Amino acid sequence: MKRKMKQHKALTGSVGPLISCQCGGAPVNKVPWGLGTACPTRILPLLLLLTLPLVAHAQFNYKSSHGTITITKYTGTGGAVTIPSTINGLPVTTIGTNAFASCVSLTSVTISNPVTTIGDYAFYSCTSLTSVAIPNSVTTIGNDTFQGCTSLTSVTIPNSVSTIGTYAFYSCISLTSVTIGNGVTVIGDSAFYSCTSLTSVMIGNSVTTIGQQAFCLCTSLASVTIPSNVSTIGNYAFEYCESLASVTIGNGVSTIGISAFYSCNNLTSVTMGNSVSTIGAYAFDSCVSLITLTIPNSVTTIGNYAFASCVSLSSVTIPNSVTTIGGFAFSSCNNLASVTIGNSVIRINRAFVGCNSLLAIAVDINNPAYSSLNGVLFNKNQTTLVSFPAGAAGSYTIPNGVTAIGNYAFESCPRLASVIIPNSVTSIGTNAFASCVSLTRVTIPNSVAIIANYAFSGCTSLTAVYFQGDTPSPSGSSVFGGDINATIYYLPGTAGWAATFAGRPAKLWNPLIQSSGPGFGVRTNGFGFNITGTTNIPILVEACTSLASASWLSLKTCTLTNGSVYFSDPDWTDYSARFYRIRSP
Repeated sequence: MKRKMKQHKALTGSVGPLISCQCGGAPVNKVPWGLGTACPTRILPLLLLLTLPLVAHAQFNYKSSHGTITITKYTGTGGAVTIPSTINGLPVTTIGTNAFASCVSLTSVTISNPVTTIGDYAFYSCTSLTSVAIPNSVTTIGNDTFQGCTSLTSVTIPNSVSTIGTYAFYSCISLTSVTIGNGVTVIGDSAFYSCTSLTSVMIGNSVTTIGQQAFCLCTSLASVTIPSNVSTIGNYAFEYCESLASVTIGNGVSTIGISAFYSCNNLTSVTMGNSVSTIGAYAFDSCVSLITLTIPNSVTTIGNYAFASCVSLSSVTIPNSVTTIGGFAFSSCNNLASVTIGNSVIRINRAFVGCNSLLAIAVDINNPAYSSLNGVLFNKNQTTLVSFPAGAAGSYTIPNGVTAIGNYAFESCPRLASVIIPNSVTSIGTNAFASCVSLTRVTIPNSVAIIANYAFSGCTSLTAVYFQGDTPSPSGSSVFGGDINATIYYLPGTAGWAATFAGRPAKLWNPLIQSSGPGFGVRTNGFGFNITGTTNIPILVEACTSLASASWLSLKTCTLTNGSVYFSDPDWTDYSARFYRIRSP
């Protein structure tokens, strides 16, 4: 008996009172309280009561600081785990960095009320974790906290939390619903990135910032309402949310970030609040189901590619608040038929390239920088042609008085088959006619002194370019880049020409009617003459009945094979007089 008492003292530091009990009717000796085994029905509960705290604490490594406990490592076997409220009488306030990281046997966690901080990577890659209960005491969910918890199905973030850290729920692929409490102000970068099963999210009214890629690749997310307290929707925030059908953006949002809704394939409607000032580059790029769009009167800047490839969009009105429409902002919107530009826009850069259904661009009459003439966009005084609607008719005559064809002015106009450039034009800008795949011939008047690089690049059907004057400058090798069928023709008496121009073969265009000799005059069934000149140059023979009021009729298009061709007019007897001329086709 004494040996047992000493052993008890070694474990606890004290001996309990002696008690006597009876088991099965037989009396037993008195033993120190808590040590006897003679009466298990009474003593075992006491033993369990004494040992439970020791078992619970044995699951964790922890440290104390300033009267609080931080759990630094979970050492248990997994399953359902409860974080205790106290250890050794001190409150547990922090679940430390990596505390449960890669605990693949952990299935559920209940966090007790004193905990205020769930640290970085705390539950990183706990792949069997299906549920977590977060109390109202928690204020911070750290970076990467639940990243890779691929079995976690739902989470409610209480009102006490102010910050959800970056990558906090990254790639939680089984997460179907999230409720974000009204205390949260910041949803960190990539917080819910690639939560591919997430169908709904409730964003609290206190959120001011939705970080970059916050919900990127949440491919099952069907709708989202962004409350008015949010000021910024971060870059790529909802990128590739391909199930997202509608978005309502609250009145507090001022910036929609770069690629914020990029490639949301099922997005049909967007409602923007009246505080949005900037629609970032690529913000709604490739939202192929977007049918209607209302840009609020608060917007000043539409970024590059902001609505590019929105192929279901049929019309756009740019409000009077907008000053800048970025490069390719509406490019490749194949069903866009009409555009109206407000009175404050002072910068447009290739905004409507590849809009193959666009028939007209209208401009508010009070716009200080731009004007519209028959649906074609010019600068205000109509001296520079800025943008030709890509879906317009197959031929176009540039008005007299235009001095410059601007950069990219006719770029990617697939229906443009011919264009007449007046003698007032002095310069043709970079990519001015690039990728006009139906353009076959063009005549450059002698007034043109400058043709910029790539001006006619990608005009794959272009066969002939007729220059009426001296070689323009500069003549970079890419002016006709990719135009493998094009030949340059120049007139006698003009200067600067050689065997090639801008990488294409150049030929003297010098056809001449031979008004004497055996071929000239009336022959069987017709009046005819020989035409001579440079071998294989193309020509068009025209005729009229009066030079005073000439109305020229095309009679024959041909090539001077071996440097000559014979022309015969079988209808010459039908007219009292007929005049003939040669021109380029």
